[in-house]
Amino acid sequence: MNSTTLILVLIGLTGFGFVVGRRRALAAVRARGVHRRELHSLPVHYGYLAAAWAGLPALIPLVLWTALESPVLDRLLVAHFPEAYREMSSEQLGLVLNRLHLEAENAGKAQRGASAKNEPLAYLLWLREASRWLKTGLVVVVALAGLGWAGSRITPAYRARNAVERVVRWVLLAASSVAILTTVGIVLSVLFESLHFFSKVPLSDFLFGLQWSPQIAIRAGQVGAEGAFGVVPLFVGTLLIAFIALALAVPVGLMTAIYLAEYASPGFRAVAKPVLEILAGIPTVVYGFFAALTVAPAVRAAGEVLGLAVSSESALAAGLVMGIMIVPFVSSLSEDVISAVPRGLREASLGMGATRSETVRQVLLPAALPGIVAGVLLAASRAIGETMIVVMAAGLTAKLTLNPLDAVTTITVQIVTLLTGDQAFDSAKTLAAFALALLLFITTLLLNVVALYVVRRYREQYD
Repeated sequence: MNSTTLILVLIGLTGFGFVVGRRRALAAVRARGVHRRELHSLPVHYGYLAAAWAGLPALIPLVLWTALESPVLDRLLVAHFPEAYREMSSEQLGLVLNRLHLEAENAGKAQRGASAKNEPLAYLLWLREASRWLKTGLVVVVALAGLGWAGSRITPAYRARNAVERVVRWVLLAASSVAILTTVGIVLSVLFESLHFFSKVPLSDFLFGLQWSPQIAIRAGQVGAEGAFGVVPLFVGTLLIAFIALALAVPVGLMTAIYLAEYASPGFRAVAKPVLEILAGIPTVVYGFFAALTVAPAVRAAGEVLGLAVSSESALAAGLVMGIMIVPFVSSLSEDVISAVPRGLREASLGMGATRSETVRQVLLPAALPGIVAGVLLAASRAIGETMIVVMAAGLTAKLTLNPLDAVTTITVQIVTLLTGDQAFDSAKTLAAFALALLLFITTLLLNVVALYVVRRYREQYD
């Protein structure tokens, strides 16, 4: 039985446990000849308790078995290999295992007899079959044991509601821990590979180097491939494009939010806001085509009219299109925050004789500043992490410049470029992607810290 079918069976046992637990609680009071009000908890709580004990304990061995099944099978398979296989290197052995797993996935009933001539493949198929049956038996036995234990605990005096609440609390704690553990895992994985990179390239060269050319020699005597891993051009290019995008998106988005929240009629707002938010759902590759085919030629043509030298791929074109893309993030969040300002503040300001524009400037915007900062932060994160628009409109040239008319590249684009292609994973060129990811993580973390400081400062003032 595969994992999907086993999960469906487990769901069925959970539903069966709910029905059994509820009926057993009602039968317990009927057997004593008392009213159902004599139950400590509602009948559904006894059903929830039986369902939880039927599903949650069985889910633990299912998850552990699924996570450990592949490495355990690989170890058993390698132990069964002939001596010729065991003398292979780890890379060669990994290729053999991948080929056997692929053949096992494709092996149907017609191929199982033929696979007997391939002893490792036949052994792998047998291991998989045995693993499926053992997993199914273990999960079903644990589910039935949990259901039986819960049934034995069901009595009129049993505090089922309290037990269910404890289970829910632990489930919520486990769910909230997933995000924390995932974040810790991502940070540690990036950090370890970054440390491996810095063992090959000095940290000072990475942080303060002014040239980025990650091409390294793949054979002795190769010319022009020493590699330069200075991140300054990438960092400057990222900030340049993000600054152009925010310079367009923040004023336009904020003014749009003010108009929709304070000046627009309800009918216009009901139409304009959904239409504006459609921009947020457009794929970024569409924005990239728009930037490459429309905005970049227009910027180049305008530069020629003004007598300026504009590259065919420029930071200005990418930044303008990126600014259009993130306008909905700023406008939608800012409009929601401005609309959430207590109406009493508006009425008090207008009652004091202030005009509507003065009320917006001096009352609403200061009161909504924490939410507006959060919206701008979200827009900045989206701008810093964007890739497709930069690839198609700004290019791949790592150039240290503040001229928005030149071609530049960003950190995210280089991460994609470094991890694309067939190359050794432990080379400095590939590991540089993890160092760039760590730098990007630290940058966004600092942005969050600054935004949190602003939010807390003004929230204390207006609460």
